[in-house]
Amino acid sequence: MNLLIVIVNFRVAPLVVDCLRSIEAELPAAPDTHVVVLENGSNDGSDQIIADAIRSEGWANWCLLDVSTENLGFTGGNNRPIGAAMRGENPPTYVWLLNPDTVVRPGALAALVAFMAAHPKVGIAGSRLEDPDGTAQRSAFRFKTPLGEFEGHARIGPLTRLLNRYVVAPPVIDHAAQTDWVAGASMIVRREVFSDAGLLDEGYFTYFDDIDFCLAARHHGWATWYVPQSRVVHLVGQSTGVNAVPRRVPSYMLDARRRFFLKNYSPLYALLVDSGMLLGIAIARVRARLSRKPDLSPPHMLRDYFNHSIFVRGFAVPVVKSPA
Repeated sequence: MNLLIVIVNFRVAPLVVDCLRSIEAELPAAPDTHVVVLENGSNDGSDQIIADAIRSEGWANWCLLDVSTENLGFTGGNNRPIGAAMRGENPPTYVWLLNPDTVVRPGALAALVAFMAAHPKVGIAGSRLEDPDGTAQRSAFRFKTPLGEFEGHARIGPLTRLLNRYVVAPPVIDHAAQTDWVAGASMIVRREVFSDAGLLDEGYFTYFDDIDFCLAARHHGWATWYVPQSRVVHLVGQSTGVNAVPRRVPSYMLDARRRFFLKNYSPLYALLVDSGMLLGIAIARVRARLSRKPDLSPPHMLRDYFNHSIFVRGFAVPVVKSPA
C-alpha cells in the first residue's frame, strides 16, 4: 500500500459518502490507495448508511468500514486504523488524515503524493482548504506565542502590522512553502514520522492535536509544508458544531489549548501565553463597546477563557475527555 486515507465519522454519514465519491475519482492516478472509514460511536445509524454506500457503489475493493461502539475522539479515531496499518506486514508509505466534512478537488490526492515523493525530508504536508465557492481558508500556520495570541484576540490593524511576524494565521499564499503546522482536516504524513514521533496524542480528544503532532514531528527533524496545489473543500465544524450560532467556545477546546502549552512549553511560557490571550480578548471587548459596533466574539468568551486558563486551573497538564 502506498497511501492509506483515514476518515473518522461522527454523525455526518452523508458527508462521508460525498467525500468517498470525490476520492473515487482520484484513484486512477493513485491505484495503490486504500481508505478506512472509522465510524466513531455515532449511534445514529451512520454505520449502516456508510456500509450501504460502500456496497451499492462498488467501493469495497478500496474502502473498509471499521466501527467503534464508543466515541474515541479525533485522535483515538485516527489512531485505531493508523496503528493497525503500522503494525501490519506492509505499512503504507503515507497516511492521509482527511476530515469527513471534506470534498477532494480533482488532482488533490496526486498533488500531495507527488510532493511527498519529491521531498523526502518533508514529514507532513497539508492541502489548501477552501469553501465550496473556492474561497481559500487559512490552513497553514505559525506556532502560537504570547504576542501571537495577544494579536490574534485583540484584532487591531496597526497592532497586527506591528506584530506581523507573530500572526498565527498569515494570509493565504498560492505556492508551496514550509510552515510550522497545517490543519488536520487534510494532512498527509510520511510513515517514518509515526515511527519517530508516535501516533496522535490521545490526551487531546479533538483540537490542538494537529499543532501538537506537527511540533512533535519537528522535534524529530521532520519539516511540515503547505501544498496549495492540493485543493480540498472543507465544510468547517460539521462534526463538532463549533460554527453553530450562538457559538460558545466548547470547554474541550479550551482544555486542549491548555494541554498543548503545558505539555510542550515551560509553565512560565504557558502563563505568558494566557496573559497575552486574556489581554487581547479584553482589549477587543473594550474596543467594540467604545466604537458601538457589534461584538462578534463568541458568547461569554472572556469568562470562559479565563475559567479555563492557568490562572484558574493551574499548571497540571489536563487530559481532555469526551464532551458527551
